[in-house]
Formats: sequence, C-alpha cells, structure tokens
Amino acid sequence: MMRAGLYRPVHVKTLRSQKHRMLLTHRKLLQSKAIAIENDLRATLRNFGLKVGMIGTVKCEARIKELVENLPDLALLVEPLLVVRRVLREQIGILHRRLLAIVRDDDVCRRLMTIPGVGPVVALTYRATVDVPARFRNSKSVGAVLGLTPSRYQSGEINRTGAISKCRDDMMRMMLYEAAQSMLRSVKWSWLKAWAMKIARHRGMKKAIVALARRLAVIMHRIWVDGTEFRWTREEAGAA
Repeated sequence: MMRAGLYRPVHVKTLRSQKHRMLLTHRKLLQSKAIAIENDLRATLRNFGLKVGMIGTVKCEARIKELVENLPDLALLVEPLLVVRRVLREQIGILHRRLLAIVRDDDVCRRLMTIPGVGPVVALTYRATVDVPARFRNSKSVGAVLGLTPSRYQSGEINRTGAISKCRDDMMRMMLYEAAQSMLRSVKWSWLKAWAMKIARHRGMKKAIVALARRLAVIMHRIWVDGTEFRWTREEAGAA
C-alpha cells in the first residue's frame, strides 16, 4: 500500500502549536464545567421556587447565597458546588491571562486581530490550527480544510451539493463562526461586513454567517502569509 501511494503524508504540528492547542483545550474544558455547574444550580434551585435570573458571572455566587440564606439545608447542598465553581473560575482566569500574554508577544496573532470580530482567542486558535501556512497551496483551500465549504454527494448520475462538510477541526470552525457573528453584530462598517450583509439580504443570515466565517479563514491566511494587516475599505484591499 505504501508503494502504491495509497497513504498520504500527514502534517505533524510543531511543538509550539501543540502547546497552544493544549492551553485552548484546557481553557475550554474548564469553561464548560463551570457553565454546567451554574446551569445545574439554576435548575435545582428552580425546583424550590428560587430563580437566579439574568445575572453576570461575577454576581452569580452572591445571588445564589442570597436565595438560600434562610434555607440552611439547601445552603449545605449548594456550598460544595459554589466552591468548585469558584476554583474553576480562578483557574480559567489563570489560563486566560496566559493566553493573552502569548498573543501579546506574537506578531502573527496581533496582525490577525486587526480583523474586526477577531479577538485573542480566535487569533491564537487559528495560529495553532494552521501552524504552518505554507502547507496550503493557496488561501482558499483553508476553508475546505476547516469544513466550511459545501459537501458534495456523487453517485452514478447524481451530483448534489449539500450543507458545509463540518470536517476536521470543530473548535476552529466554532471560533470563526463566533467571529463572524461578532462582526455582523458589533462592527459598524467594513467592506467585509457589507459583503456579508448583501448575502444575508438574498440568502438569509445563517448562510451569510457561514460564508463570512469561510472568508475570514481565507483572509486570515492571506494576512499571515503577506505580513499585512486588515484593510477596512475595498480600495485599500484592492491596492494591496
């Protein structure tokens, strides 16, 4: 099978990218556990008619303690989960500060963050995922590798295009999707947002977000390779 060429070479990520990926994975894991504890506390307290309500992360513990203040038996059951949640939040903060320090000292991440909607987490996730930009023949192929291009079903005379393939890296795909949402929701104007809004008017917001996520992947690769920054107008992008 080796002589026949049935096996293809696989890219092995650099040690630095593996470490960055571990940091991102551990941070995400702790976040999911903290959110699970908060949701469980909300659900169990609701059974007793106690509603936490819409409250921020910082004030959540104080609000829960306030609700069970006159119910000592419930307070004893709630306290262990609050302690675990507090420790998780502290460790998330430690990992997040480490992430920010890495991004601050990384020229590639800083240039990627010139794109509206792309923050430190998205930039570092992209850097760790792509690892070596030269392994892609062109920037457009990045979208396919991240599962953001339409899947195709072919059998006999059938040749049908489906939804995006969603292959490979789920974390990176989610980050790009969130960055696209952030751009459409928060950024006042850029040529890229105008392009996405034009798609939204004709094909709906969901497809526009996916298309924008795919284009973000392409633009980020181009910025990385060229050593440039994001250009807010069509004229600036065309001149480049």
